[in-house]
Amino acid sequence: MNRRTFLATGAVAAGMSVAAVPAHAQAGDRRYVSSLAELRWALAFAEPGSTITVADGNYEVPDGESIAISGKRGRPGRPITVRAQSVGGVVLTGEQSFVLAGSSDITLEGFAFRQRATFDVPPDCRRIRLSRNDFQLADLDGVHWVMIRADHSTLDHNAFHGKSTLGIFLGVEGAGDDQMAQGVHIYRNHFYDHTFPGDNGGEPIRLGLSPRALSVAGGLVESNLFERANGDPEAISVKSSGNLIRHNTIRDSLGGIVLRHGNDNRVEGNYFLSGKNGIRIYGNDHLVVNNYLENIAGTAVVLGSGSERDHTPGEPPETRRGNDAPDRVRIALNTVLDCDNAIAGESHRTVPPLGCSITDNLLVGDRGQLMNMPFQDGVTWAGNLHWGAASDGNAPAGGFRRLDPKLAAGADGVRRLTASSPAINAATQTYRDVDTDLDGDRRTGWADVGADEYSRRKPSRHPLTAAEVGPHAR
Repeated sequence: MNRRTFLATGAVAAGMSVAAVPAHAQAGDRRYVSSLAELRWALAFAEPGSTITVADGNYEVPDGESIAISGKRGRPGRPITVRAQSVGGVVLTGEQSFVLAGSSDITLEGFAFRQRATFDVPPDCRRIRLSRNDFQLADLDGVHWVMIRADHSTLDHNAFHGKSTLGIFLGVEGAGDDQMAQGVHIYRNHFYDHTFPGDNGGEPIRLGLSPRALSVAGGLVESNLFERANGDPEAISVKSSGNLIRHNTIRDSLGGIVLRHGNDNRVEGNYFLSGKNGIRIYGNDHLVVNNYLENIAGTAVVLGSGSERDHTPGEPPETRRGNDAPDRVRIALNTVLDCDNAIAGESHRTVPPLGCSITDNLLVGDRGQLMNMPFQDGVTWAGNLHWGAASDGNAPAGGFRRLDPKLAAGADGVRRLTASSPAINAATQTYRDVDTDLDGDRRTGWADVGADEYSRRKPSRHPLTAAEVGPHAR
């Protein structure tokens, strides 16, 4: 089967009875369909717990005749599931494929999306799950591929790849102009080969926009892999508040993690390997902890400065687009190795950080500077460990010690503490809100300096590989 075409289903609107449903799409908990007409029929009669399996093949959805999922409501734990016969075996082409409206507890699984328009999950939906799909939409300039605006949506084990033009892979927004979708969970996805040559507008993930910065989203972005994410300096661009970004791996990419707008975000336990950007920070009350950055051809961690002190509700749009100076940001227990510069600030914006701290980080390098903070009055240092031929920069003498941390690379290439490391139990601060380290080992007593808490146990976490994410991962 090389191609499936749409068959008109005007009889549905005319009130055709259940008895007229095609044989492959009989009402019941499980249905098998082999045309778009049968798929439409099956969706019309789907109930909580129904599973509709679409036969493998290429399906062209004619313009203006999308596959509507409207007013369909599964239940938590009993979604309406529409799935491909085999993962990636159903290819959907055309202007649009599925169009959702007023629906909840819907799962779309295993499809290869090749449509020309954005796949949109609107704010009148809830608990929509996109799982084990392959997104490679038409490579059109300015087209965002997936936009999530529905509360408590889930995106897991998908692949996003092969875009060379302006536009993002995945965006999260919300209702109206200033709200964010609540509780979106993004995990075990593979983002790769975004090659847009511009310097802005090609993010793999964008959580919000400047008008939505003060909206608390409660999003969780975890255990995703980014490779050759070169469409933007921001692989994960955070423009909202109250999100958790953890356990992601960014490898061989231009993009890093940027807290561009918003407050009270947490960046924890991420790996940055052989890229060009690490972590960049604006806004208030963020925690950047347990991250591992190695061989970054730039500055690993940038504590920015601002064009204004704080964003406020009702401020003019031009002000909201500016940079909010960091207040009360904590940069702690990170490991930075062999980067051009380890931790630095900015001087081209004039509103300095305020009440920020840089504590108990492990900074090792043979080039550049380990610390360069042009605005020092608003920053405190304590317990950092420096080593290597790189200069200490302008770190205050009481804020660091220079000692060999005695690291050794594991089978995964990550350099961790050995038993004789002076970093063990050497933290100068207490971290009651940091329970584990980069590897998943518990932080007990006085923490070890850097992202690794020394342990003889095999790490439970490591840099992700392509086999561990995406549609075919276990």
